[in-house]
Amino acid sequence: METLTPPINFVDVIVDVPTMQTNQPYTYRVPAVFSKRIQVGMRVVVPFGKGDRLVQGFVVGTKQEAKTTYALKAVHDLMDLTPVLNKEALHLAQWMAGYTFSFTISCLQTMLPRVLRAKYGKQIVITGDKCTLPAEIRALFQTQTALDYYDERITPSMRAQLATLQRQGELAITYLVQDQAKVKTAIWIEPAVGKDKLTEIAQRLRKNAVNQRRLITAMLESMAGFWQKDVPIPAATFIQAEKHGWLTRVAKEVYRDPYRETNISASQPPQLTPDQLRAVQMITPTITDNQNQVFLLQGVTGSGKTEVYLQCIAQALMQGKTALMLVPEIALTPQMVQRVRARFGKQVAVLHSGLSDGEKYDEWRRIERHEAQVVVGVRSAIFAPLDNIGIIIIDEEHEASYKQEEMPRYHTCDVAKWRAAWHHCPLILGSATPSLETRARAQKGVYQGIAMPRRINGKGLPRVQLVDMRKEYKQSQEADFSRPMVQAIEQRLLKHEQVVLMLNRRGYSSFLMCRECGFVLKCPNCDISLTLHMDTNNMKCHYCGHIEDIPHFCPNCRSTKIRYYGTGTEKVQEELARLFPQARVLRMDVDTTRKKGAHERLLQKFGDQQADILLGTQMIAKGLDFPNVTLVGVLNADTALSLPNFRSSERTFQLLTQVSGRAGRADKEGLVIIQTYNPEHYAIQDASHQNYEQFYRTEMQIRRQMGYSPYYYSIKITVSAATEGAAAKRIYQLNDEVKQILSPQARLVGPSPQSILRIKKRYYFQLIIKYKKEPALDAFLQTLLQQSQNDERNGVRIIIDRDPINNI
Repeated sequence: METLTPPINFVDVIVDVPTMQTNQPYTYRVPAVFSKRIQVGMRVVVPFGKGDRLVQGFVVGTKQEAKTTYALKAVHDLMDLTPVLNKEALHLAQWMAGYTFSFTISCLQTMLPRVLRAKYGKQIVITGDKCTLPAEIRALFQTQTALDYYDERITPSMRAQLATLQRQGELAITYLVQDQAKVKTAIWIEPAVGKDKLTEIAQRLRKNAVNQRRLITAMLESMAGFWQKDVPIPAATFIQAEKHGWLTRVAKEVYRDPYRETNISASQPPQLTPDQLRAVQMITPTITDNQNQVFLLQGVTGSGKTEVYLQCIAQALMQGKTALMLVPEIALTPQMVQRVRARFGKQVAVLHSGLSDGEKYDEWRRIERHEAQVVVGVRSAIFAPLDNIGIIIIDEEHEASYKQEEMPRYHTCDVAKWRAAWHHCPLILGSATPSLETRARAQKGVYQGIAMPRRINGKGLPRVQLVDMRKEYKQSQEADFSRPMVQAIEQRLLKHEQVVLMLNRRGYSSFLMCRECGFVLKCPNCDISLTLHMDTNNMKCHYCGHIEDIPHFCPNCRSTKIRYYGTGTEKVQEELARLFPQARVLRMDVDTTRKKGAHERLLQKFGDQQADILLGTQMIAKGLDFPNVTLVGVLNADTALSLPNFRSSERTFQLLTQVSGRAGRADKEGLVIIQTYNPEHYAIQDASHQNYEQFYRTEMQIRRQMGYSPYYYSIKITVSAATEGAAAKRIYQLNDEVKQILSPQARLVGPSPQSILRIKKRYYFQLIIKYKKEPALDAFLQTLLQQSQNDERNGVRIIIDRDPINNI
C-alpha cells in the first residue's frame, strides 16, 4: 500500500533582507493551499518585519510542528513548481557561509542564474474613497486602483501628499516580489488536416496566393510539424490558415542556444603521448572507483593537458556520470568550448559571463534537467546543478580570477574540493605554473602530482630572449619597441607567420601630467590617475568608471604644456600601424571585447589568419593555441612586479611563462622576446629559462622568511568609510579587539591604508592576520560579520576575506 506524504505545516526560510541579513532561518506557517506542494529548495515569497514587507526566501527545512509563544506569519506565495536548489546545494551554501564569513542568502543566490533572483517593487494602492483624493493624485490613478511607486509622473511635492494620505488611511504602500525568470517560446506549426486534404487545398488556391502555397508545401513536407520562423512568409498567413482550420499554432518552449550558429566538426581522440597516457591511466581508476583524490597535473605549455582532460571526461561519461570543467577567462572559453563540443556534441553546456541572462538561464535549465552531462565555464560554473559528478577539472588553477572578490568571497578551488568530496570523485588542478600553495601540497603528498615535462610536438620550449630596455632606451628612438623586437616582427611578417604581443595595460597612456607644474590629472572619486583613451576621446578611471574630456591646458596652472606618459594597448596599436603599415593588427582588451561574442570573433579572425598581429592584455596569455604563431613579444615584463602584493613575483613568473607558451606550438620554431627594465630579477630570469622548479625554491624561501602563504594562513579585514578618520578609527578598534583573542604565534600586519587609499569616494584601511592555528579566530570573525551590519548603518563597511589574493 502506498504511503501518503503528510502535508507540511511549517517551513524554515532563509530570507533576503539586505538591511539586516542573518544565517538563522525563520519559521513560517504553510497555508493549506501550499502544504502538499512546498518543498525544501524552493523559492518562496514571505512577509518580513513590522510592515510585513514581502521578500524572497529559500526553504531550507520543513516540519510538522513549531513550538512558539507567538503567532507565526504565513508563506505568501511559491515562486517555483519544483526546487531550484537540491540537497547538495543547501549543504554547500551552509559550508560556504561559515568558511568565507558570508551570509547564507548570498551563497544561495550565487549558485543560481541572475534571473532567479527576485526583483522587488512597490506600488500605491487606494484603500479609501477615490473621490476624496486631491485632483492631481486622483488623475494619476484614472481607472486603476494601484500605481507604481516609482512612476515618473509622481513629483516630489506629490510624494509629500501621498505620505499624508497614507497616514490617513486613504492609501497604502504594498511591496511586490517579481520573478525575473522568463521562458522563451516560439510558435510550432502542426497540420490540422491530412495530406489528401492539404493537396486538395493546394489545388484550389489562386495562382497569386504565393505565401499560402509555400505554407501548404511546407506542411506537406513536414506533417510532424515545424517552427513558424523556419518558413519565410508573413505571420498573417499562418494566422489566416489557422482560421481556415488548416493548422494549429502552439507556443512551445525553446532554449536560447549561444552556439546555435556555430558549426563544429566532430573530432576523434588522437593517439596519446607517453606522458598523456600515464596521466590518464593514473586518473581514470579514481573515476571508476569513486575515489576522492586531488591531482596536480603540472605540464609545460603545449604538453597536451587538454587532451588528458577530454579523455578523463569521456571515462566519466562511460560510467554514466557527469563532468565539470572550468577555465579562468572568457577569452579561453571559445577555443575550449569548441574542443569539448567537437568531442561530446550536444552533451555540453556552457556557463560564462559572456552569455546573456536568458542564455545562462537556459543553459542552467538544460543542466538541471539532465539534458547536458558536461559543463564548461568560468568561476561561477562551479555551482552548475550537475548530479553524479564523475570528475571536476580546473584548468590554469593558479589564476587569480578563480577568487570571487565580492560576498561570498570564495575560491573556486575550495568549492571544487568540497563538491569533489561530496560526489566521491577526483579533482584535477592543471597548470604549467601551479600556485605555490598547490605545488607545496603536491610535494607533501596531500595532492597527487602528475608531471608532463614534454611538448606533444616533440620539440623543446621556444627560445626566450631578454632585452634590457635600460640600454635600448639610450639607443632606440622607439619608446615601446626594442630593435630586436622590431626586427623579429619584420621577419615574421615576411614569412607570413603570426605574432602575439602582450602589454598588460589598456588605454592609450597611463596618465596625463603638466610639464610646468607637475600636476597629474586624477579621478575625483579615487586616488588614481585617469587613463587616456583615444578611441573614445576621453579620460577614464579604471576603478569607478568616471569619465572626463581630454584637457587642452593644465587645470592647475592653465599651461598648455601637458603631455601623456606611459603606454597602453591603444598607443601600441597606433605605433604598430606606423612601424608596420602592411600588418593587419587585432587588439584584444577589455575595451574591444565589451560586446557580446567579441572574444570569439577576434580569436576566430586571428585563427583564420585574417590578421598578422594579435595585441592584447593578459587575457591573451593563457590557453590560446594557434599553430602559425612563431613570435611572442612581451612589451613590458615589469608591470606586475610593481604591484603591492607578496604574490607579485609569482604572478610575473606565471604570466611570462604562460604567454611564452603561445609560440611554437606546432611544427615551426618559436621565439619569445621579453622587454624588461629588471632583467636580473629572479622571476624574469627563471621565466626566460622556463625553470619552474628554480623559481619555486627561491620564492618558497622568501615566503618562509616573510611569513606568508603557504607557510601561514591569512585573513584580511578591510574597513571603508566616506571619511578617512572614520575608517581609520574603526580599523584601529578592530586591531585592539583582535589582539585580545590571538595567540603570540599569530602576526598582525597593519593597520594601514590600502595601496589606493580612496576608491569611489570611500577611504580604505586594512588589517592582515597571519596565523597557523587560532582556535578563537573564526568565532570572533563570525561575530564581527553580524556586527558589521550595525557599522553599515553608520556608513562604515567591514569586509572579511579569507586567504586574500590582492593588496597584501
